[in-house]
Amino acid sequence: MPECRTKYFETMEYTGDSVIRLPNGLPGFEQECEFVLIDQPINRPLVFVQSLATPDLCFVALPVLSVDPEYRLLISPEDLEAMGLNASAQPAIGKDVACLVIVSFGEDRLMTANLLAPLVINLSTRVAVQTIQSSSNYSHRHPLLTEEPEPVCS
Repeated sequence: MPECRTKYFETMEYTGDSVIRLPNGLPGFEQECEFVLIDQPINRPLVFVQSLATPDLCFVALPVLSVDPEYRLLISPEDLEAMGLNASAQPAIGKDVACLVIVSFGEDRLMTANLLAPLVINLSTRVAVQTIQSSSNYSHRHPLLTEEPEPVCS
């Protein structure tokens, strides 16, 4: 079984069905084209998107429907084609595609999710794109918590 070096999970084994391929990489990380999805029951619904090439590069993500159960995905024909999907019909989340949103941790200690540019994965081919929801009201800084969390220890 192949192994992946990571900063946060040490060296771990993975299976081929946990690898996603982004032909164009991610914006700002265009050279990063292969990632492994790390889904640990103890951390659910969080999913870690770990680069196979760069051990220090790992994104925290959430399934979009756990953030917004009414989320409406609209993918451009170009992105549909890049994923190998029919460009004339929008795919269904959970049936045709997985849809993850990248979580950011701001200096203000508030967590936000990027609903404007979700990571969409073709479930049959494991090819993915980070698509821009150009004609939507979604934000790249959708708040996950409306107030600052209480400190655990004082």
